Amino acid sequence: MADNKEDIRVVEPKQKISVDLEVDTSIKDLGVNPYAKLIHLARAVDSWRIFPRVFISTYIYLLYKVVIWYMNLEGPTMEQSGLVSIVVGAGAAWFGLYTGSRAKSDSKK
Repeated sequence: MADNKEDIRVVEPKQKISVDLEVDTSIKDLGVNPYAKLIHLARAVDSWRIFPRVFISTYIYLLYKVVIWYMNLEGPTMEQSGLVSIVVGAGAAWFGLYTGSRAKSDSKK
């Protein structure tokens, strides 16, 4: 590398060149898309919202089991009450994410 500015030379161009570019924008039929069925399946799974529904169903089952367990305790401790509070609070977060996810996807369309 040059340490001194005197060693750097800038050369001006001697000629200017203009380039014309032609682009073919016609539509070409490439045949049947081999991934059309896979794309259709992906859109169907996305529209059915399988994963959010599985997560919500799992949470509902977990909440049911925790509430039944808590109600069967004779003398619940502070830690057990805290566990139930966390599970119920997580449900509010899950429900908010579940209902808010549909509004975001509809506004993009």
